[in-house]
Amino acid sequence: MISDLLKNCKLCPRNCGINRTEKIGFCGAGEKIRVALVSLHKWEEPCISGENGAGTIFFSHCNLKCVYCQNFKISSEGYGKEISVERLAEIFLEQQQRGATNIELVTPTHYTPQICAALDSAKNRGLNIPIVYNTNAYENLSTLDLLKNRVDIFLPDLKYFDDDAAKIFSNTPNYFSVATAAIQKMFELVGECKFDSAQNLTRGVIVRHLILPNFRRDSFKILDWLQQTFGDKIFISLMNQYTPIFRADKFKKISRRLTKFEYKSVVNHAIELGIKNCFIQTAGAVGENFIPNFNCEGV
Repeated sequence: MISDLLKNCKLCPRNCGINRTEKIGFCGAGEKIRVALVSLHKWEEPCISGENGAGTIFFSHCNLKCVYCQNFKISSEGYGKEISVERLAEIFLEQQQRGATNIELVTPTHYTPQICAALDSAKNRGLNIPIVYNTNAYENLSTLDLLKNRVDIFLPDLKYFDDDAAKIFSNTPNYFSVATAAIQKMFELVGECKFDSAQNLTRGVIVRHLILPNFRRDSFKILDWLQQTFGDKIFISLMNQYTPIFRADKFKKISRRLTKFEYKSVVNHAIELGIKNCFIQTAGAVGENFIPNFNCEGV
């Protein structure tokens, strides 16, 4: 299955059709899995991190080209170490042995076939903690179908309502229509949120939204859509951690940090809509010191 899907790669909406066993596609990924960091991450939403931290695996490369990406070292520059499917399965089991709350797959789309094979192998050997799929939501529905009964929690971004902004800042056409269809599919696959006795999420969808400077009204429209579509059946995470790094200084509108007014106005809009299941961030969550140290530890 892996070889067939990679020889005519249409895993994401770019639909490159590239033979990744011979060359790379738009995302920059070839046939081999590349991972930049394996860690226990305690800075996710509380129900994702739990007591010991989420068992994150940061995959290299990405099918978006965000000019403000805080993980540009791995997403655009491709830093990381190539590993086999079998090694990835071992990493999943090692994370479980470390006491990870879950297995969190960060930017996994372009390696979905390999990840599915690794999950099947690891589960046959005792992997039994929840699997989290942390994605930018620029997904093909057929790829998400591969994750049925393999992924328990979806953690998608919903970055833009404005498709022009998506093109300018992420080189991504039709983002909102594609991402919203994908998020609806994710909900179809896992349903409403469920928690264990420690209030860790075991199943469900949390939609993250990073608020951009000068785009608070875009954020209002995203919240409107989420509330109208899902009500209280999902959780929303409103993020204030935007940091103008990488190439953001070349784009005037997003060349500064978010103001307190901008963030508060989006939070207030969520309250006005009656949104109850919502995580918000404190001011201390902003800055380059919150970017992981991508050093291939644990790979």
